[in-house]
Amino acid sequence: MRLDALRRRFFGDIVNTGLTLLVLAALVLWLPPLVRWALLNARFAPDIAACEALDHRGACWGVVAEKARFILLGRYPANDAWRSILAAGLIAGSWLGVATGVLRGRFVIPALALAPLVAIPLLGGGVGGLESVPTELWGGLPLTLLLTAAGMAGSLPLGIAVAYGRRSSLPVLRGLLTAYVELARGIPLIAALFVASFLLPLFFPDGVALDMLWRVLIAIVLFAAAYLSEIIRGGLQALRTEQLDAAAALGFSDWQTQRWVVLPQVLRAVAPSLANSAIALFKDTSLVTIVSLYELTGSLGLALSGDAQWRPFYLEAWIFIAAIYWAGCVVLARISRAKPLPP
Repeated sequence: MRLDALRRRFFGDIVNTGLTLLVLAALVLWLPPLVRWALLNARFAPDIAACEALDHRGACWGVVAEKARFILLGRYPANDAWRSILAAGLIAGSWLGVATGVLRGRFVIPALALAPLVAIPLLGGGVGGLESVPTELWGGLPLTLLLTAAGMAGSLPLGIAVAYGRRSSLPVLRGLLTAYVELARGIPLIAALFVASFLLPLFFPDGVALDMLWRVLIAIVLFAAAYLSEIIRGGLQALRTEQLDAAAALGFSDWQTQRWVVLPQVLRAVAPSLANSAIALFKDTSLVTIVSLYELTGSLGLALSGDAQWRPFYLEAWIFIAAIYWAGCVVLARISRAKPLPP
């Protein structure tokens, strides 16, 4: 029965049969040399002489073993590396817990919101006897996860507020919020980062300074909130008015209607779009390198740019980075199946 179902799925008509044969031919043509390069001829030990002897006939995964700490943790002090690892583990653990269903229901939102809040003092120190570490030394995977988690945690409630504001009967409020959304959506994130980094400090009073990381995070939150607000607004517009009439008939107040009837349905309906925005933000964090914050890709550049011996093996290091991004995107996609609010 299963073989018959597979036959109908892959060879059910001429188009499916042609595509299936094309994919099989590509696998036969490209898979063997890829396996030879990535596995059979590869070197996994951090032995530069053995890697150079390969002359690129096999992968040198030794570059990952040699530069793993720098790539994953950036310039964070080696003596306190456990703090950076723990911070990344808290955020990644909350994502995995929600994605796998270990955390569900009322625990979803607190887990996703609290993880970056705990990671910030853990990375920065200055509390609980932890040595203070300046934000310019934060980097690698922990910084990528922190920017993504904190960006989504800050932008989602702001996006919900903006979406409701754009449906307001107050024309001035509606106009201001519409202008904000159109402005944020009309510029690239890289422009928003430049504004936050170089123009925003000009508006601060003399003697008042805000750290680069927090300026960047503000820009990310405001930028992402504009997109999320449109996603939420679309979900609100799609909700049937009969739902509101039924809630009113049951005696629900406006707040109770939004809390128990509207928002749960809207968030479930737009969950795939929210996950898509989270995935886009996860990858867009690589842009913060232009303002000297060295997240995952920036740390990779720092790790290899100053090492002439290992620099030729950029490809293997980038494949390693790509695998991390792919895994993160898969986890974020599965989070969209979670149920953050009770029915």
